[in-house]
Amino acid sequence: MAYLTVEDMYTHIYRENIETISRGDEAVMLSSIDAAMEEASGYLTRYDTQAIFSATGDDRNAILLLFIKDIAAWHFVNLCNAGVDLDLREKRYDRAIEWLENNQNRNNPSLPAKPEDTDGNTPSGCGCGGMDYGSNRKRDNHF
Repeated sequence: MAYLTVEDMYTHIYRENIETISRGDEAVMLSSIDAAMEEASGYLTRYDTQAIFSATGDDRNAILLLFIKDIAAWHFVNLCNAGVDLDLREKRYDRAIEWLENNQNRNNPSLPAKPEDTDGNTPSGCGCGGMDYGSNRKRDNHF
């Protein structure tokens, strides 16, 4: 069972519109779902995305599921606007991305955190405890 199925998308796009846009090829919608999950994964680097996306049914985080559906719907309806309100889809896509961006720097207790290494470091092994650090680019002034 997958995290998000074509049938789950019926809450966001009518079945007949999915059939029209995909021309009966379920792989088109599945490709949009995969792209949405991959896009969301990029924003969820602090969390265990493997555990998040292996959940099924009621074990899925409801708000994350809603936003991934919005992202998938946006990717899907860009193929064709047959009976679909593109402005609404774009607004919902933008809202989903905004939520993912804002969630990057907050702890969300209902999403599983990435497991730590045995030495207490983050999975990347940076030893920074999940804190980002760096500096601005070198600035060269030319007169």
